Amino acid sequence: MKAVRVHRYGEDASIDDVPEPEITGPWDVLVKVGAAGVCRTDLHVLEGQWDAIQRPELPYILGHENAGWVLETGSAVTSVQPGDTVIMHPVVTCGFCAACRAGEDSHCEASSFPGLNADGGMAELLKTSARAVVKLDSSVAPADVAALADAGLTAYHAARKAVPLLPPGSEAVVIGAGGLGHIGVQSLKALTGAHITVVDTSDAALALAKELGADATVNPNDLHPAARAVGGPPADAVVLAVLDITCGGAHVVFDFVGEHGTEITGPAMVRNRGSYYAIGYGGTLALPTIDLISREISVVGNLVGTYQDLVELMTLSSQGEIALHTTSYDLLDAVQALHDLDAGKLTGRAVLVPNP
Repeated sequence: MKAVRVHRYGEDASIDDVPEPEITGPWDVLVKVGAAGVCRTDLHVLEGQWDAIQRPELPYILGHENAGWVLETGSAVTSVQPGDTVIMHPVVTCGFCAACRAGEDSHCEASSFPGLNADGGMAELLKTSARAVVKLDSSVAPADVAALADAGLTAYHAARKAVPLLPPGSEAVVIGAGGLGHIGVQSLKALTGAHITVVDTSDAALALAKELGADATVNPNDLHPAARAVGGPPADAVVLAVLDITCGGAHVVFDFVGEHGTEITGPAMVRNRGSYYAIGYGGTLALPTIDLISREISVVGNLVGTYQDLVELMTLSSQGEIALHTTSYDLLDAVQALHDLDAGKLTGRAVLVPNP
C-alpha cells in the first residue's frame, strides 16, 4: 500500500510502498483510511522536535488525525464491525493504568501514538485498537471529520476545561484562527457565554472566525503606525488593542499558535486572576514569577483530549454546532500539502484522501 513516511529529520516525507498492516491481537481494528488530517505537529515531527519525547524508530508512517471504515477486527472486538464508519482517537491506550481508570486516557502510562511513535494513518490502511475507535453514522464522510480527531479534539479539550472560567459576560481571546483556532471558536461558542475576540494575521482566517461566531477580530498587520507607537513596538500595540476590546484583558487567552511571539503577547492579554491556555507550541514561555504571583494568573497546558472529549465533540458535530473547513489533497500529494501548511496557504485544515 502507499504510505507517507518520515525517514530523516530535516527532510521532506516520502511516498513509499509498504506492506499492509494485519490483525495480530484480539483488540485490533484494521481501518480503511478515508481521510487523514495534515497537522502542524507533522511539521514539528519532520523537524525532529518530537524525537526526544517519542523516540520513534525511523522510518515510520505519519498521520494522527484519521477517519475511515472498519475493514477487519480482532476476535474480542464487539463495539464495531466491518463496514462501520469510524474516527480514531489519536492515542491508543491500555485501559488499565491509573490515568485510564480516571478517564484521563490521553495520559495513559502505556500508550502508543500512531503518527508520532508508531505507524499512523497517512496511508491506505491503519491498524488501531478498539479502545481508540468512535463509531459514526454511516452518512458521515471521513474527509469531513478526520481532522477533528486531533485538531478538533485538542481545541475542544481546551475550551471544555475553561467552561467554569467563562460564564456569560466573560472575555475569551483566541490567538490563531487556523486549523485549531477555527474549531476553538466554535467550541467556545457552543460551550460558553464568553465574548470572543480573535487575533490573526490572515484576513481570510479572521473572516472565517467572524462567520463562525467571533464577536471581534484583530489583525496586527492592520494596526495604524501611530497606534503601534503607543507603548513601543507592534507587539505592544496588539496587546493594547485587545485590552481595549476586552475592557482590561481576557479571563482566558487561548493561544493556538504558541510561537513566533504569541507566547509573549498572549500572557500580556490576560487580566488579573485570568488564565493563559497554551495549545500551540514551538516557542518558549518566559514569565517573571512576580507577575504570576502579584496578578494571580495561571498558565495551563493542553494536550489532545480524552476519549470522552472526542465523543462529545462528535456529538456537537452531528448537531451542526462544529464543522471543519478543509482543503482535500490526494494522498500522493502529501508533501505539497505539508509545504502549503508550512507556507500559511491554508485556511482551516488540509486532509489527505487515499484513492479519491
